[in-house]
Amino acid sequence: MAELVRKYVVMAAATPEPFDPSDPDGAFVLKPWKDPAALAALRAYRDHCYPELARELDAWMRAIAAGPVVRGDVGRRNEPHARRAAAAKAVRRPRAARKHTRKSGHAKKRRK
Repeated sequence: MAELVRKYVVMAAATPEPFDPSDPDGAFVLKPWKDPAALAALRAYRDHCYPELARELDAWMRAIAAGPVVRGDVGRRNEPHARRAAAAKAVRRPRAARKHTRKSGHAKKRRK
């Protein structure tokens, strides 16, 4: 059974209505093909969901990465911020690369 399914039909509203953050059934639509911030949000979602869905999201993200760069209005405005965030993240060392001498993760104190 496919985990990544189309549940809703999204269409432009005839008149722009403000988003109601208190509506428990409200949906905020992200378009990862057109917005690098949406793609980052999709990665975060993938990292916190169940394995079958995570695999399908990985396949979707690979298709996006292999395809052409497409930007919508919000995507163009988000792109410079997404680049800065990606560059800052690349500068930080990944957790696995940090040196620890004990299993608890604390560095061993030097003895004189």
